[in-house]
Amino acid sequence: MAIPTRLRVEHLDEAFGVTCRAPRLSWWLPAGAHTQHAYRVRTDGWDSGRIESAHNVLVPYGGPPPASRERTSWQVKVWTELGESGWSAPAEWETGLLEAADWSARWIAPVEDEVAEPGARPAHLLRRTFTLDGPVVRARAYATAHGIYELFVNGVRAGDAELAPGSTSYRANLHVQTYDVTRLLRPGVNVVGAVLSDGWYRGQNGYFRRADCFGASLALLAQVEAELGDGTRVTAATGPGWLGRPGSITAADLIEGQRSDLRAWDGQWDGPPDGWREAPVVEHDLGRLHASPAPPVRRVQELRPVSVRTLEPGRQVVDLGQNINGWVRIGGLGPRGTRLTLTHGEMLDDSGDVTLGHLRPVLFGTDIPRSAGQVDEVIAAGTPGEVFEPRHTTHGFRYVRVEGHPDGLGPDDVTGVVVHTDLRRTGWFECDDERINRLHEAAVWSFRGNACDVPTDCPQRERAGWTGDWQIFFPTAAFLYDVAGFTEKWLRDLAADQWPDGRVPNVVPALHPAAGPPEPVTDFLTGAAGWGDAAVIVPWDMWRAYGDERVLAEQYTSMTAWVDYAARRAREGRHATRVARSAEPAPHEEFLWDTGFHWGEWCEPDGPGEAIFTLELDMGDVATAYLHRSSSILAEAAALLGRDDDARRYGELARASLAAWRREFIGEDGALHPDTQANHVRALTFRLVPDELREQTADRLVELIRKAGTHLGTGFLATPYLLPVLADTGHLDVAYELLFQTSQPSWLAMTEAGATTIWESWEGAEDKPGKPYSLNHYSKGAVVSFLHRYVAGIRPDETAGAAGVAWRRFRVEPRPGGGITSASAAHDSPYGRIASCWRSADGEFTLEVTVPPGTEATVVLPDGTSAQAGPGVSVHRCPA
Repeated sequence: MAIPTRLRVEHLDEAFGVTCRAPRLSWWLPAGAHTQHAYRVRTDGWDSGRIESAHNVLVPYGGPPPASRERTSWQVKVWTELGESGWSAPAEWETGLLEAADWSARWIAPVEDEVAEPGARPAHLLRRTFTLDGPVVRARAYATAHGIYELFVNGVRAGDAELAPGSTSYRANLHVQTYDVTRLLRPGVNVVGAVLSDGWYRGQNGYFRRADCFGASLALLAQVEAELGDGTRVTAATGPGWLGRPGSITAADLIEGQRSDLRAWDGQWDGPPDGWREAPVVEHDLGRLHASPAPPVRRVQELRPVSVRTLEPGRQVVDLGQNINGWVRIGGLGPRGTRLTLTHGEMLDDSGDVTLGHLRPVLFGTDIPRSAGQVDEVIAAGTPGEVFEPRHTTHGFRYVRVEGHPDGLGPDDVTGVVVHTDLRRTGWFECDDERINRLHEAAVWSFRGNACDVPTDCPQRERAGWTGDWQIFFPTAAFLYDVAGFTEKWLRDLAADQWPDGRVPNVVPALHPAAGPPEPVTDFLTGAAGWGDAAVIVPWDMWRAYGDERVLAEQYTSMTAWVDYAARRAREGRHATRVARSAEPAPHEEFLWDTGFHWGEWCEPDGPGEAIFTLELDMGDVATAYLHRSSSILAEAAALLGRDDDARRYGELARASLAAWRREFIGEDGALHPDTQANHVRALTFRLVPDELREQTADRLVELIRKAGTHLGTGFLATPYLLPVLADTGHLDVAYELLFQTSQPSWLAMTEAGATTIWESWEGAEDKPGKPYSLNHYSKGAVVSFLHRYVAGIRPDETAGAAGVAWRRFRVEPRPGGGITSASAAHDSPYGRIASCWRSADGEFTLEVTVPPGTEATVVLPDGTSAQAGPGVSVHRCPA
């Protein structure tokens, strides 16, 4: 008998140590089912009985709230048109420590007689021994830190999470990891220890390499709880009696790199106390502790080098063949005292050596006195089987220069380790043109390189959670991977870091010195349209992708604060050029946002570049467009949440800002100004132009593209919408011409040049600091949504409203072109797998569609014929 499958708790496949008191449950319906009529959930001690409901995604758990440390086993059965199903296989969730009072542990700090300069600070060892009088039945360890930590029990590392506790707004949110350490404990003397380094908390962060962003001292909080066979409970927690000492990691920094002297420590956690000193107890808040709603960062893949070349004796270059985020694991380190230096980079210079010139920060064309980082160093101890794996840093790289090995390393000595949040893959695409497949894979790898606990802009130069980048790329990422919990975590930090006046930091978690307010340059740059609008657009897109209404409710205050801020800036300020033209503002200017700093179309070909920093440019067209966009979304969100007064208020703001945009940026002849591709794309996507002007606007967009030699001219904000707008306004042929363009600026120019990830700038980067552009920025990779939604044709049904969220109603509407004769895509939606597979041959177009249980699809063929498709596989044909 078919049964429900894919049981999940919240957005987690592995719900272990969760701190959500009322978790939501999801499941896939049995194969072949069309509609769920009712469900029944049972746990160890509770039964819901039959509940009449069609919902099987994020269903609130109605049983007794679980206590701390409680494991709950649950099953579900459903009633559909097929009848009553059997019970699903059991699934589990286990709570962590839910209350501050559950912690007997106290914070401890490493012993630091003096603190080294940022980037050169060592990692610290902390340990404590304790005795167990019998065999262990069950044991858990709960741990977190100010810094990055690794937990060890009897010399064995607990769990497989990397870079814990992760990147977060430590002032408000600190994540606790829960480990099952039952098998690591033994009767008799046991030792629990930790390696603790700066990480995001105290190490260098972001473009400006700021250190001590969240605090000036490290700390560890850990609690091991063991249940013995006789029922006795033993707790070993941080506090008095813990010891600390330096270890083999002599310096660790996420940007600078890691240095290790393997001679300095033999790894014996239970060794003699020589050199260990008592670790001081310190006081920190326990009220901000909770589990992360996202999966952990892990080592998710290993790569073998495609080549290891010797440039000269003692100097080699390793090529992994793929630009990644992570590190390399090195074996064969050489005899005792051998010093190896590993320099990681994305590109090679003319001599074939690794170069970091384009990764050194610059400001207004001037070098900032900061290194490019990405350098690891290890001194061998000369012990058999010795391995160096720098787990207290990460790098964005394809190439590694290895210096200092007396005999040289071989391919078997080097392993590339891919490190990022362990997201479940949910989307795939393939077609019969390998150039397009390579572009798709480059976008996937670019996202993977920037999904290290938060959505970052680049994994080498900054590693910062830029708001505009995630606002742009989220819909693409949500097709390719399950990013629901990952995004929920980041949005909580966004709300925590939002300024009292509603401004949203450009980077989340926000990076500024812990001891004082943001620096002037941060104040100057904060509050940019398109970037700050992530506060509104990302929660809304999250609801549409996953049906998570709770995220709208949780983020609602943040959403309103941003829109209120933007509206206030529009109301209270006027750009100097308008003041010069008229001392008195026109009535529509109350809703025209034309002041402050805006990134605008960052990395737009032939754009203003660094002139944007002068504030002399009027970016009212961009900012007012986003004021309209976000206020429109907020009005819909308010209505969905039952906040009717707010819905009316923000609806009026949306209408007023739209009228202001039209009054200011549409001429009497219907022409738009500024006369740029980006402005026309935005005007069509956000429906800023009246319906009667859409054709004229689209035609002008095509003229601008042709004027540029059939090249795109958009930057960060408009690029994701360019090809869809062309396709939706009758210019599908032009969309495909841009997709297949191979000269700069274009997507295929990147991959034709050998790129394995998406570039920040259309022109790539040069081997000098004057071109500070990353070769791994996912933003422009949002073009692959066109492959999913137009080439393969899988797209949400946006006309279905709330009934269509989470892909419950969708369309399969392939729009072939560009010489592609076959394509396929699949997406594991919250309800099940959606698939589209088509081919055009011998004068016939054949489309195979897979619709998951509980959903419906509208299938539209290239000749315009349409049909409704229910769950299952169906085949549709029309003339090619």
